[in-house]
Amino acid sequence: MTHDAIIDDLIKAVSPLTFAEPVTHIYNPLTYARGPHDRYLERYGQAPREVILLGMNPGPWGMAQTGVPFGEVSVVSGWLGIKAPVNRPLKMHPKRPVEGFDCQRSEVSGRRLWGWAQEAFDTPQRFFARFFVANYCPLVFMEASGRNRTPDSLPAAERVPLFAACDQALRRTVALLQAKRVVGIGLFAAKRAAVALAGTDVAIGRITHPSPANPKANRGWQPLIKAELAAMGILS
Repeated sequence: MTHDAIIDDLIKAVSPLTFAEPVTHIYNPLTYARGPHDRYLERYGQAPREVILLGMNPGPWGMAQTGVPFGEVSVVSGWLGIKAPVNRPLKMHPKRPVEGFDCQRSEVSGRRLWGWAQEAFDTPQRFFARFFVANYCPLVFMEASGRNRTPDSLPAAERVPLFAACDQALRRTVALLQAKRVVGIGLFAAKRAAVALAGTDVAIGRITHPSPANPKANRGWQPLIKAELAAMGILS
């Protein structure tokens, strides 16, 4: 199994799925931003990786723009050294345009996550020697207003086939990277990892999500997750 095969199968599984209102727009950056995503995997997604940090799904100003999980534009093109052409979704929301690496908006969650990695490890090579960052679900869901809709808020009939495809992709990614731990960035990702990896010897953990919508994250996210990762024995 390769990253390409995992992604191709995931795209094939989620492409036919339909989602009713209030969802009006769906982006899949694995399709229109495949170029930078492939570069991310080629450069940083080689086995073994001890710990997978798992997010929920792409943010509108992060992975939706760059194809990289939590993909704050300045970090992806700067610290990670990745820049490649990004196409556009077939149906684009006027309030959530995809501008690729020309996007001027900041993905706060991504800025916090990669800012911690840069401060703690200095270079991408040191960080990725142990860690890999991925998203559980590849799709971005938006309502008519432009409001983001998270996968956990979808109706059960829509979640079941979507989560089945995402569970399989996660299991394959863990096996490919020979990961020993999956740490959910937030409760949803941790719960989905526990379901997808039930019966395996992969340890599941959770850290606080860096979203600005999370009051705990706004009171100092980096010291918080350092303590959480230390409590799990991942960092000293």
